Amino acid sequence: MIKNRFLTISLAIVLVLSILAGCTGSGGSSKDSASNGEVEIKVWLTPQWKGVLDASEDGADYDSFFKHAAKRFSEEYKDHKVKVTVEVVAGDQRDELLNVNLNGGTPPDVFFESVFAMGDYAHRGALVPLNDIVDDEAKKDIAQSHWDNVTFGDDIYFYPFSQNPGTLTYNADMFKAAGLEKYIGGEEEIKTWTLTEYEEILNALKANLPKDKYSNAYPMGLYALNNQGDTWNLAYLRMFGNQFFDNEGNLIINDENGVKAANWLKKIYDDGLTNPGAESVSSNDVNAMFQNQQLAVSFTNAILFNNAKADMESGKAPKFDIRLANIPSASGDPLTFTYVTGATVFDTKDETRIKVSKDFVKFISTDPELVKASKNGVPVRTSVAKEFSAEKPFFAAYSANDQYMFNFTGNVPGYSQLRQVLYPELQALYTGSKTAKEVVESYQTKGNEVIESSKADSVIYK
Repeated sequence: MIKNRFLTISLAIVLVLSILAGCTGSGGSSKDSASNGEVEIKVWLTPQWKGVLDASEDGADYDSFFKHAAKRFSEEYKDHKVKVTVEVVAGDQRDELLNVNLNGGTPPDVFFESVFAMGDYAHRGALVPLNDIVDDEAKKDIAQSHWDNVTFGDDIYFYPFSQNPGTLTYNADMFKAAGLEKYIGGEEEIKTWTLTEYEEILNALKANLPKDKYSNAYPMGLYALNNQGDTWNLAYLRMFGNQFFDNEGNLIINDENGVKAANWLKKIYDDGLTNPGAESVSSNDVNAMFQNQQLAVSFTNAILFNNAKADMESGKAPKFDIRLANIPSASGDPLTFTYVTGATVFDTKDETRIKVSKDFVKFISTDPELVKASKNGVPVRTSVAKEFSAEKPFFAAYSANDQYMFNFTGNVPGYSQLRQVLYPELQALYTGSKTAKEVVESYQTKGNEVIESSKADSVIYK
């Protein structure tokens, strides 16, 4: 206990000192930034991958890539003598640290993170557009769906680097046990089912799974305890063609297609095609149930999928034939989404640092060797995905899915608050305290109140 209290006090002192150092150090005008002939920029990131190109490298850590890139940039950059400092920030401390530094006038120059976690900073006017560092070659190599993800209003605010696509995952052994061999895709395929086929799959799993082998197992996982994993719930609500947001960034879920989707969720839940008690089950619970073979179909993304396979290999979880599938829709075209990661530049009010920061972002995002590090996730660049397709066979399947991507945030202001509105409505749906129509109507009303309030403070909408 004493040790923990000492650690807490020490961390607090370090935080205060770092804030004070930031206030007296790298802030100021462009004249200050180039004093002594050297421009210093700060690069922050949350933990993404270890190593420069691979976690197996000696001394691989979360800052390895950016330290390597910073060294190269400093050596190769011609416009100024440059010093690049790199700092890894815990994801759960990101917003607190950013707000403290923004309020003190000392934000980092560059931040590498998932776009959906940082979009509100674009609306707040804390970021600068990156249009001038994006060329036609990059636009051709990176799918339009990714550019849509990083564009707020008319401007690009993040340079896409890698992605973490979301899909469904299924236990092919359970499918075989239920006589569903014809619906199983290849080991390196993201299988696409029609909605009718998917309903047949769920009903067959319920009826035919042998109870002696898979006791207390259910066809599909559902959850609504909190906002974690909510992107899949947003996908399910789009299954009948609802567009979710209009051209003005307002929710339009309260239509015939939105009601159909909510009714579909309620029906499969009431029919026992999912785990019970979804209103009090978290995405973590569902993930654990799937790994313990209590669910035949669950949610996943590229990172979770690789982690699940690693857990099987290490003996942490039961071993079974795990495969991928797309989220089905009534139209027949699959639904898929992704978490795009990339670098953004904060508006430090210092023209020299902003220029150098933009050049650094372009450097890490376009250099032929550095972009290969995106293989640690899933590359957004088609060229990199092709280069490593033999080593990473799922890259081709993920790239083929780019055309079916929907932008789950709509890049609307207040998205983080909007996330707090959905899950209580889903809880009401599963408990039966609201009808499907009442749920989508309430979600739209409350959600648009959040969006409208946030628009008032958004530089994008102003």
